[in-house]
Amino acid sequence: MTSQQPQAANGQSVAAVDKSSTMLSATYISSSGQNAPFSVSQQLSLPTAQPPTTQEQKSRYLRGLRTAEAFVQEQINKELTQRMEEDKARAEPSEGGSRAKRKAVDDEAEEENYGEEVVVED
Repeated sequence: MTSQQPQAANGQSVAAVDKSSTMLSATYISSSGQNAPFSVSQQLSLPTAQPPTTQEQKSRYLRGLRTAEAFVQEQINKELTQRMEEDKARAEPSEGGSRAKRKAVDDEAEEENYGEEVVVED
């Protein structure tokens, strides 16, 4: 049995479970193309011979999967944060002082509200 690696596009990460090697992996490809793609993998301690049948086996399977998913997500977040800081550092020398401060405030607000819809009232 061969498993295909999912394709990532538009700056999204894609996760897949490869049943033959019990690895959870995610690949991130930047939509801008400025940054190199990166992948993160985590070995899973999951049963490979057969699907879990008892409630305890299913619970153990899901705990292992959740733990691996959390690790992979943490690694992705660290990598993206580092890349964001590098991008900001490259952009700062070309910006004026007040513009850089305004951008820093905007970045902080954007990070604080990440994933939430924010309505700006005029």
